[in-house]
Amino acid sequence: MLTIEPICDPRAPIARANPVAKLFAVAAVSTTALLAGDWLTPLLLLAALIAVVPFAGIRLGPLLRRLRWLLVAAGTVAVVNTVFAAEKTGTVLFSAGPLEITSDASIDGVALGLRVCVAATAGVLGFATTDPTDLADAFTQQLRTSPRFTIGSLAALRMLPLLGAEWQQITTARRARGMEGGRNPVRRARLFASTMFTLLVGAMRRAGRLADAMDARGFDSEIPRTHARIQRMRRTDWLLLAGAITVAIAAVAVSFAYGTFDLLA
Repeated sequence: MLTIEPICDPRAPIARANPVAKLFAVAAVSTTALLAGDWLTPLLLLAALIAVVPFAGIRLGPLLRRLRWLLVAAGTVAVVNTVFAAEKTGTVLFSAGPLEITSDASIDGVALGLRVCVAATAGVLGFATTDPTDLADAFTQQLRTSPRFTIGSLAALRMLPLLGAEWQQITTARRARGMEGGRNPVRRARLFASTMFTLLVGAMRRAGRLADAMDARGFDSEIPRTHARIQRMRRTDWLLLAGAITVAIAAVAVSFAYGTFDLLA
């Protein structure tokens, strides 16, 4: 079942960190990986993220379950960019008719896959250790975002598991009525589109009722809001942010020293 709740030990150091600090730490690492055009920088960043996992309080099984499709996407990016590279320079590693794989194309493909892995792993580590309510509180207190926008976004985020459950209900009800696509791809596509439309209509109706309920409870008021749970940037939060920036700079420095660093154009 789809869930947005944290899957970590709440006593873990990273789980206790301020959500804004984690957000900026994830942004620092991911941005560095995405801007680096070489393979060594994202590899070093990925190694650093793996080393951080024990401090996040996440077991390996739940972490891999959340990462599995992102890792598949990273592998697909690497393979596609290796096989269909525009410039196939370097040593020919494999050749069969029109298919040709070279060493430079392989390195570039692996580098792209590693960048996706870094961004995915950093994002999952950040959000899998953060309670959505704490994130909304930190946004309104540390970043001074609009409470109306932030609380509305939190409410919408809380609705995601309901959409997953409703999708299962719709498909089960239609299957009970004999409405199945079978092996016909056209029928399956039409059934998917109609199910998606039904889900969209239900989501819009629920969103309207939720907006009315929130306005009735004063969420539309211009009166300054108070906070039930105070979020503060502690010394450990600043250390986390400084550590992420230091790791990003160190990865770039090592790659530059080895002569592999290349800024992505």
